[in-house]
Amino acid sequence: MKSYSVLWLIVSAAAAPFPTTAQTPAAPPPSKPSPEATAQKQRETTLAAMQASVEKQKAAVAASIAASIGKQGQSLAGKGSFFTLAPLAPPTQNTAAQAAMPDVACDPVPEDSVAPAVLGAAQRESLDPKLLTAVIQQESGFRPCAISDKGAQGLMQLMPDTADRFSVKDPFDSKQNIDAGAKYLKELITRYSGNLGLALGAYNAGPEAVDQAGGIPNIPETTDYVKSILTKLGLQPPAGQTPTPVTDPVPPVPAAAPQQ
Repeated sequence: MKSYSVLWLIVSAAAAPFPTTAQTPAAPPPSKPSPEATAQKQRETTLAAMQASVEKQKAAVAASIAASIGKQGQSLAGKGSFFTLAPLAPPTQNTAAQAAMPDVACDPVPEDSVAPAVLGAAQRESLDPKLLTAVIQQESGFRPCAISDKGAQGLMQLMPDTADRFSVKDPFDSKQNIDAGAKYLKELITRYSGNLGLALGAYNAGPEAVDQAGGIPNIPETTDYVKSILTKLGLQPPAGQTPTPVTDPVPPVPAAAPQQ
């Protein structure tokens, strides 16, 4: 009888459920960020990259002004110097100079600081450096991080597809931007057989708009743009939509002789 009782206790103990610890409720899956939060994060990343690029340019300018501008400025400065142009007429309401992102420190850079890049691009593309300087003034007011409401970027306001076509890695880098802008402008001048008015109209409004209009598009921003730059270069602004062909009035700047 005693052995039976012991056996019953063993079986009962084996059948009893083991004590369990309290289960911690599973944590809810992390919620996906809202589209607004994602857009804000992308904007902050873009702004940080732009600010870093601008700061890099400022440091480079400070380091190179004495060496680069000191030598070239002495020979190029003076009456008619391409980097001492008087300010253009006040830009129209929708220009990129007024659309620079307020979050970024985007003060205009000194014209002298980009003179070597302008001169180098002008020599390579056989353009008048005064033309490139006037385009930069009108496009961005010499603000290297200017962005238009259509997405054009930098000193010469390159659209992203144009920047990609000319292999621009950083559109806010002054030299890369000027090099690509000069190539694109020369391409347009060649396309329109030296007609600078049409080339400038295409630079501002796009070649498709010029081709469709059969001349400078009747768009106030574009007509003011062409008139301002041609006037600055001492050329007669075209009358009507189909201007008389005009070419770059100043012969290409010869390449600088190598220093001994």
